[in-house]
Amino acid sequence: MEKTFVAGREDRPGTAWLARFQAGRDEAARWYRGAGLTEPPTASECRAAMRRYMPELVPCYDDVCRLVGDDDVAHRILSHYRPASLPHGCSQAIWLGKDGPALVRNYDYPLHIISDRIELTAWSERRVIAKSQRPWGGCLDGMNDDGLVASLTFGGSGRNGVGFAIILMLRYVLETCRSVPEAVAALCRVPVAQPQNVMLLDRLGDYTTLFLGPDREPAVTRLRTCTNHQETVSTASNSALRRRVLDEALDASAMTLPSLVDLCLKAPLYSRHVGFTTAYTAVYRPEQGRVDYLWPGRCWTQSFGHFDEGSYTHAYGDLVQ
Repeated sequence: MEKTFVAGREDRPGTAWLARFQAGRDEAARWYRGAGLTEPPTASECRAAMRRYMPELVPCYDDVCRLVGDDDVAHRILSHYRPASLPHGCSQAIWLGKDGPALVRNYDYPLHIISDRIELTAWSERRVIAKSQRPWGGCLDGMNDDGLVASLTFGGSGRNGVGFAIILMLRYVLETCRSVPEAVAALCRVPVAQPQNVMLLDRLGDYTTLFLGPDREPAVTRLRTCTNHQETVSTASNSALRRRVLDEALDASAMTLPSLVDLCLKAPLYSRHVGFTTAYTAVYRPEQGRVDYLWPGRCWTQSFGHFDEGSYTHAYGDLVQ
């Protein structure tokens, strides 16, 4: 199986964004409605929620709503408010040794659903490099030019509540926050739609892992590794295994950042399962304003000093059912 990734600069959404949105609108609607959203909010309720919790994004939200025109369903989708539940994978770790600080992460998900976009944007005063997802604003992981990095993993439960998709919440902190404490305050204030884990790192080496959910108080931890569970999980689970591998790696005296990255490209951290495929590995270095997107045999480096527009197609081979 193959997938093409595209890197592009787009200061703010315009005609090119609109063309992409229109091409993917049906898929975005399926994501938003899902199977568990029995009473979707109205467009006005969606905007009111954004105005209450993420007011700084409202001008950009209004802009994209104007671009799509009189499309009530699109306005709901673009809000990311109260989406249906959709689990995914991921493993990530904070490296503080030589060549650090760095955040290393694998993103695991069905390849046909993952967006192809790696973007450099400038919605406001900050520039953001992010692996984007969904029709507008969503980030799976990213970094701003203040040196704040944010990355997500699924929190292990498909239960849903009243809140926003975590991918827009990551965009929000990258657009509005300069440091880990600022991002923690923002993420603890905005309601999240389903259990999610967020790892934060800044250029000073401050870091945290947050456990968020619609039916719990946020937990702010000093964990340097994170997979797809929160405080408890069966020790026999794949999530527990991946977390244990990362913990042991960080505890090893001979471990280096290149060795940690190599570990992420091997089982059990690297997945070749068709429904849980490691789509890419990312290594964020906030002090340098640099991120390396990695696949076996390929490294694509992006930075605020040099953003490489173009595309890369990776051949994943035959995946395991």
